Amino acid sequence: MNSHNRGLRDLAFVAVLMAVPIASYFFVFAPRNDEIAKARAEISAKNVRLENLRRLTSRIGDLGREIVEREEELERLNQKLPDREGVDRILEQVTQLAQKSNLAVRSVKGEKVVPAGMAMELPLKTTIEGNFDGYYQFLLDVEALPRITRVHQMKITKLGMGPRDDANAMVGGSMRAEFTLSIYFNDGSANAAIAAGSK
Repeated sequence: MNSHNRGLRDLAFVAVLMAVPIASYFFVFAPRNDEIAKARAEISAKNVRLENLRRLTSRIGDLGREIVEREEELERLNQKLPDREGVDRILEQVTQLAQKSNLAVRSVKGEKVVPAGMAMELPLKTTIEGNFDGYYQFLLDVEALPRITRVHQMKITKLGMGPRDDANAMVGGSMRAEFTLSIYFNDGSANAAIAAGSK
């Protein structure tokens, strides 16, 4: 009987010994493994988000450079396109260039202002007289202006070989050039259009 009790005790002891690791697995290790798996999945998701954030941060730097470049382009455009009041200064410069080339400005007639892309165009019907070499130098000087201008609809006629009846006429061997000089200027809508285009 005693051995039988002892056998039962041993059997119970072995059962308890086996039950402890099994119970430990189900009640301690399995939940911990689930927590570890969840933590790893969370870490992986956070790593992906962190990598996306790094990529976005690097793009923000690129966007900053892009904004600076666009602002510089806008500044360059503003330097080439005067405002409405600056048109008179350009017209004065063009007149000075003609005088420097020994040309007589006979007439300058402003036409209707027309839109030209993101700027406005002011066509000026111009007539000048003088030596062809002076006229050629005048065209080169106009081309070298830092502002945007355009010469078109040009008609050149040779004047008579002798003095004309007109007291202001140029002497023989001279020519008359009739052309349209377009001056481009910023009426304020160019900046708004560029800003809208960069968004």
